[in-house]
Amino acid sequence: MRKLAGALLLSCGAWIATPALADIGDDLNQIRRSGCSNRPGVSQPLRASKSLDTVAREWSKGGRLRDAMGRTDYRATNSASMQVEGASDRKALLDVLKANYCDTITDTTYKEIGVYQKRDGIWIVVAAPFVTPGVKDAAQISQRALSLVNAARAKARKCGATQFAAAPPLTLSAMLSRAALIHSQDMAKKDFFEHKGSDGSTVGIRTARVGYVWRTVGENIAIGPQTAEVVVQGWIDSPGHCANIMSPAFTEMGIAFVVDRKSEAGIYWTQVFGTPR
Repeated sequence: MRKLAGALLLSCGAWIATPALADIGDDLNQIRRSGCSNRPGVSQPLRASKSLDTVAREWSKGGRLRDAMGRTDYRATNSASMQVEGASDRKALLDVLKANYCDTITDTTYKEIGVYQKRDGIWIVVAAPFVTPGVKDAAQISQRALSLVNAARAKARKCGATQFAAAPPLTLSAMLSRAALIHSQDMAKKDFFEHKGSDGSTVGIRTARVGYVWRTVGENIAIGPQTAEVVVQGWIDSPGHCANIMSPAFTEMGIAFVVDRKSEAGIYWTQVFGTPR
């Protein structure tokens, strides 16, 4: 999670005209569209979020934005905060926001906005919500990941310092996907991230347990990515994971993800490669 926190405290003055919270969001979106401080405008507006309103209210009580978010049910991929106290009127408020938070307001990373106002202070939170695939999407995502992996294998590439020739396409294995799911479930439940299972098992042991009789086997894992595109690209960009993807020794793969919004990572991915005997 990325957090940008800041505050401009103006000791004199009180609200002459108190803008409605919805109006603040509209005003910020106007700044976002128009651009500021030599930054170009952004066509996509920030969506009002009642859950982020709650985060802004919690943040107004003090402490860090991350802690405030942890006290609510809102989960973000990235977030930023803006605070102004003591602005004399609406124009003064917007001038302060434009002058001090232009980078945040025009950042396309952020999709939603929450606002809380108390006396002469206003707390604003913008965020990219953590949106994960559902269980019903698992089959489609597995097929998409397979397609991306095979597209990568279709071209010669370097994985770190090692050159790989193009490799034949993989096929999707239900058994390997089952082994992948078991490890993702284990990581999510126990909130850890490593190849060794909580019971000490290796990928070879886990694939054997689901009945896969293998000649060679390998595994990639990841935490955090919210789409097949992001997780596969992350593996391709990492030399060791890329080597697994490009290895001609493998003929099949399985992939699975598990979402646990209360865990630190939020989503856990496992990709298992194999060649049967």
